[in-house]
Amino acid sequence: MGDLPGDAYERLAERLEALERRIDALEHSSGAACAPAAAEPVPSQPAPVGEGLFSALTGGAFPVLGKAMLGIAGAYVLRAVAESSALPKPAVAAVAIAYAILWLIWAAQAPAGAWFASTTYACTSALILAPMLWELTLRFKVISVPMTAIVLGGFVIAASALAWKRDLASVFWVANLTVAALALGLSAASHQIVPFLAVLLLMVLLAEFAGERGHELSVRPLVALAADAAIWGLIFIYSGPSNAHLSYPALGRGALLAPSLALFLIFAGSVSFKTVLQRKTITVFETVQTMIAFLLGASSVLYFGPRGSTIALGVFCMILSAVGYAAVFLVFDRLAERRNYRIFATWSAALFLGGGLLCLPPLWLTMVLILAAIEVTALGARLNRLALEFHGAAYLLAAAILSGLLGYCFHALADGLSGAPGWSVYLATAGAILCYAAAKPVPEERRRPQALHIVSALLAVGAAAALLVKGLMALVALRVIPAPHHLAFIRTFTICAAALALAFSGARWRRKELTRISYAALVLLAVKLVFEDLRVRHLEFSAASIFLFAITLIAVPRFARMGRRE
Repeated sequence: MGDLPGDAYERLAERLEALERRIDALEHSSGAACAPAAAEPVPSQPAPVGEGLFSALTGGAFPVLGKAMLGIAGAYVLRAVAESSALPKPAVAAVAIAYAILWLIWAAQAPAGAWFASTTYACTSALILAPMLWELTLRFKVISVPMTAIVLGGFVIAASALAWKRDLASVFWVANLTVAALALGLSAASHQIVPFLAVLLLMVLLAEFAGERGHELSVRPLVALAADAAIWGLIFIYSGPSNAHLSYPALGRGALLAPSLALFLIFAGSVSFKTVLQRKTITVFETVQTMIAFLLGASSVLYFGPRGSTIALGVFCMILSAVGYAAVFLVFDRLAERRNYRIFATWSAALFLGGGLLCLPPLWLTMVLILAAIEVTALGARLNRLALEFHGAAYLLAAAILSGLLGYCFHALADGLSGAPGWSVYLATAGAILCYAAAKPVPEERRRPQALHIVSALLAVGAAAALLVKGLMALVALRVIPAPHHLAFIRTFTICAAALALAFSGARWRRKELTRISYAALVLLAVKLVFEDLRVRHLEFSAASIFLFAITLIAVPRFARMGRRE
């Protein structure tokens, strides 16, 4: 060793130090790797599906089901005590109700995430309460029907309070489903509808309140459907002959009107609060249910209301229509989302038409509809609101039907001539002309406004043509006795003149809808020639009709092309 040179010692020492450093690093890295390995469990192989389900059931579900069965056994004990008369039945009833509510509280106290236990205990509470109340009310007659309704109301209130505290949807659903089914069943079995209707309306109110508070527990469609069915049953039963509901208790006018009106007020208030104050978008359920509630309320008023209630309902509809239009223009017109705008505008138009039919005589209603059509059409054209122009077309069409304008045009142009038109026909004709004049011309690519303008244009042209046929026939009657071939030729002449005038007007004032009506008039002329003109026995009149049709066929496309070139 002593014979080695000095640099060899130094190299050997450096190698030893490097080797010690490597050994030390390996020891530290292996220790660090072993520490987590010792702390973390070694992943085991996944158990088969059947074994996992069996483990879950034996570990959680089976004990829960066992406890629920103990609860059902306790209910059977209470039923046996009630049948044996060992204790007073009112006391047994009180104990049974308290027993069911205790299981409901236990369902609400289940640990977070234990949905199976919460749902099972809530179902146990329902299975205890429902049969017990049914027998105590109908079989033992220990509890009166109003008291049963109070118990059901208290049960659903308690379930709502417990469910809202921890957002337990299962508890809320089970309680509402049980109470709704029990209320409908008891109302049908006991023939006492009003107490259980009060419970259903309470459930509707609670469900709407839950929706307003943002709880995701809402069972609104369920309870609304139950309330609708009960109110419809009330109207159906008590609106028939008196001998058809002898087994049902006599009800006053207030008891017959209150449920449907309360249902409408609940949904009308809820929808108004959400849409007007909170600026929320109305849902499909709210739209449909509000209309159902209104129809039920209107039916109740029409069937059970006092004398004059029809006029009062019509006035109420007109007022509600004005309120709806105010909300459309002042609130919903400023929002980017257009569903509220369209739905409330449609409701307002329907209420206006329905209210007018209920409270106004035909001539007055025709005048009101014509004025409304002119005003709404002009407003829609000025504000560029297609929905308002649609309402104007609907009002004008309703006025044309109510005034008899459509029937008069049909008889003058396709059937035998009718008598002299009344004032309402002239009013509807003037209204159609003014509505079309109030509508602004639209570009060719905008098809929907053109379709709405066609309504007023068709009514105006049809009325003018019918009046022209009537006038020409009166002139012919001054010289000869009018015959079918005279009427056929005059109709052909009138339709040809209308087609040419429409084609020229459409080309001149850029009204594409008038051009389309002129082409439709050509189709009508072709059909008319086959089924009327060619069937008359006077060939000279048939030849004249064909000649007029040929001239019109040549001229109408030229007028249309002239407008396109310009």
